[in-house]
Amino acid sequence: MAARAALVAAGVALSLYALHVEHEASRDPAYRAACDLAPAVSCTRVFASRWGRGLGLVELLLGRDSVANVPNGALGLLYYILQGVLGAVPGQGSAAALLGTSAAAALASLWLAAVLAFGLGDLCLVCLGTYGLNALLLALNWRRWRRLPRPKTH
Repeated sequence: MAARAALVAAGVALSLYALHVEHEASRDPAYRAACDLAPAVSCTRVFASRWGRGLGLVELLLGRDSVANVPNGALGLLYYILQGVLGAVPGQGSAAALLGTSAAAALASLWLAAVLAFGLGDLCLVCLGTYGLNALLLALNWRRWRRLPRPKTH
């Protein structure tokens, strides 16, 4: 329980920071976030790109102005809150939801990591942090799923 709480708290903090950076950058084009260490190490550049909203996919499918094209930080915030809430609920249903959502987050992390490496050519430290958290939550949720009691077959 403590491990989940720590991972969720870190994820919420990184997601809120990502939202803050995106907001400040939209207000002030000269804004430099603490995670902007060099031209190719810039979370601001990543969050301001089309890939910083809707995983870069919503814009392709529904358009830039779609209500579904929300910042990735907002998606992350919802995900980490869900992980925290469901993590406190016992049972197979919550374990399945935890595992399913963490597998989806891990796939999204792989997608966005590929976009960083091959599309944007950028290194986003906040992004890398969330990818690591997502991998750890996936492992934690897999372990929880495996420890569930299985029905006996005759």
